[in-house]
Amino acid sequence: MTRQGSIQGSIGMRRVKARKKLVKKIPVWKIIDRKIDELFKLHKVLSDEVSRLTRSVSKKQKVLVTGGAGFIGSHIVDLLIKKNYDVVVVDNLSSGKKEFVNKKARFYSVDINSDDLNRIFALEEPDFVVHAAAQISVIKAMEDPKFDAYNNIVGTINLLEACRKYHVRKIVFLSSSAVYGDPDYLPIDENHPLKMISPYGISKHTAEHYLYVYYHNYNIDYVVLRLANVYGPRQGLGRTIGVIPSFIQRFLEDKPIIIYGDGSQTRDFVFVGDVAEAVVMALERPTIRKIFNLGSQTEVSVIGLVRRLEKFFNKKAKIEFAPANTGDIKRMVLLIDNIRKELGWKPRTNFDAGLKMTVEWFKKYKNRQKRKNK
Repeated sequence: MTRQGSIQGSIGMRRVKARKKLVKKIPVWKIIDRKIDELFKLHKVLSDEVSRLTRSVSKKQKVLVTGGAGFIGSHIVDLLIKKNYDVVVVDNLSSGKKEFVNKKARFYSVDINSDDLNRIFALEEPDFVVHAAAQISVIKAMEDPKFDAYNNIVGTINLLEACRKYHVRKIVFLSSSAVYGDPDYLPIDENHPLKMISPYGISKHTAEHYLYVYYHNYNIDYVVLRLANVYGPRQGLGRTIGVIPSFIQRFLEDKPIIIYGDGSQTRDFVFVGDVAEAVVMALERPTIRKIFNLGSQTEVSVIGLVRRLEKFFNKKAKIEFAPANTGDIKRMVLLIDNIRKELGWKPRTNFDAGLKMTVEWFKKYKNRQKRKNK
């Protein structure tokens, strides 16, 4: 053995002896006591983490739906509750109905322009917002553009301010194909020029701009859904609300069908249940600042709609023609490739099937109203 090796071996032996002496100085019971303390600390850390994860998993995500007592909004609420979300509804009932609100949702009869909106946000602290509340009539917007702007622009700003103050993560906004105006080409994609020809189209597009401002400055994510003509059960009655419920009501009352224009104008009709599915997908999918068209990508003429209804009611319609409404678009059909690719959504209800379900609902609803009035 070399001298260097002998020295290293001697040093190593001294270290071992020193460790043995040190161990002898510490009583065994103290070592065990320390280990027990360490195990208790580890147990507490693990218990706290399990508790945190359990709370995270068990806590429902909360969605506040404006206009949740309305035609489209109430269907969205139903689907959200079916998918186990905690749902809050804010609606002033100007066109919605309390009877359409799901019993499992918490309901506040409040206007989105009201200061009470902040109180609701403070109380509920929603994770997400679906903004379906709106003045939706093109005719009403032409007659009273200030009223339209107050509801659709000022109301949206008030809502966005509440979202900013209470840290909402994402908003899904129901916009309209009216932002495109008279189309340069069909089907219309999201890059089509925006040439609004009604105050309603302007107010919807202005709200889209505000969404971007709040995303850019406050990091509130959003999805804009530019809706085609939505139809289905619970849709409002009357000429200013929707062509399909208006025509159905006329058939039920055996009154003439009034067509504004020559009947050749076309629309893209999409079933309300399919719209609700798209809204929930927009909430759930990881998107950042997206705008999607939402329609059926099927063009149906107004006169073609009447012919379909004649088959469902098994009678010929009495038709009266009137001048076309100012601000009405001649033809409309949306390209929906982007929402198919990015959200995986597609319309599942063909027009004839959806129209049949809508007619049946209106028949049952009318019979219920008759029984109530007796």
